[in-house]
Amino acid sequence: MRLFDEADLPERDDREAWLARAERLSAGGDARGEAIRLEFEGGERSELAAAYEAVERQLGLDALRADGSWQFGWERGVLDEARFGPAVDGGSRRALVERILAERPGPAGADADDPERWEGVLLAAVLDRPVSRWLRVLDVRLTDYHHSAERAAVALAGQVRPRLERFSFGFGFEYLFESGVGSAGSRLDPMDHLHKGLVQTDVWEALPALRTLELEGAFLFPSVDHDGLTRLRTRGAVIADGSVFLPGRLPSLTSLEVELECDVFGVACSADQLDELAVTAAWYPNLRRLDLGRLEFDAGADEVLAALAESPLLPQLEALALRDPLDGEGEGEGDDGDGPGLPAALAPRFAHLELRVAGRTVHG
Repeated sequence: MRLFDEADLPERDDREAWLARAERLSAGGDARGEAIRLEFEGGERSELAAAYEAVERQLGLDALRADGSWQFGWERGVLDEARFGPAVDGGSRRALVERILAERPGPAGADADDPERWEGVLLAAVLDRPVSRWLRVLDVRLTDYHHSAERAAVALAGQVRPRLERFSFGFGFEYLFESGVGSAGSRLDPMDHLHKGLVQTDVWEALPALRTLELEGAFLFPSVDHDGLTRLRTRGAVIADGSVFLPGRLPSLTSLEVELECDVFGVACSADQLDELAVTAAWYPNLRRLDLGRLEFDAGADEVLAALAESPLLPQLEALALRDPLDGEGEGEGDDGDGPGLPAALAPRFAHLELRVAGRTVHG
């Protein structure tokens, strides 16, 4: 039986088409039919949960919940949301990986004897399947990122995902560039991937509906180039060359949020990185909101504002947020009456936008 290989789905508001689809699926022994019927006919929550448990059993996805790393959300018989993270029950992961590899080929380099390869097997076990084609939201949090980041990208690029509109990807850290610890206890140094990047496969063409992207970690992608992306949030230095403000060509981007604090070496973001903004007016012609409220520079807000005042990007912005307070030498007070406003020489440059500094509205 071939499940989840349909070319398209009914229009969202076409109730009759969905119910007809449910009837066809049920007649073919596909457990999704009953789940769709219950959704449209107002079944009890417990009935609907049981129906989707039957869908997961039919697909073998129930086994992938065994260690707690995969979580699934269903709607209208479609896998709508999926989240992957560190195992809750690490003791069951080896047996799970062995079962998966016994049933189907794993990704390149799969090895049931290497705990740091297990993550890639579990990612491919979902993302390689037709069941994942209709995902709308995908959140992937990696532990063994030196192996699994590329494995996840290869699986993602393997089929077009016409509904995936929100994608979160990367690995957590306390201090940027700090060494991680793999599943086998080995030391993972992100600096080993500077200029090379953890991911070599281009995933962006496979995600035409992507609108919100959240990246966390260091040196994940060579670039992010996407015609439809409207919101980008980064935590860390997510581009392979360490660039902060030039992730790629994003002509539809309206909101860019950058979070970056002192790294493991005690170094904050260089204010020289602001020079990159000289080309972003061409790369991000529709950018309107620049949120640097969680970005720590090696210079004060006054110096950062002075640099931004010279940027060709500034006239197109409608909102700007900075983390550090003004140094108190500006004339007058902000709109909220608490603290100094902009230096008089800079004020005209920022008069057209909403400006927040250290969480305080200066004007706008």
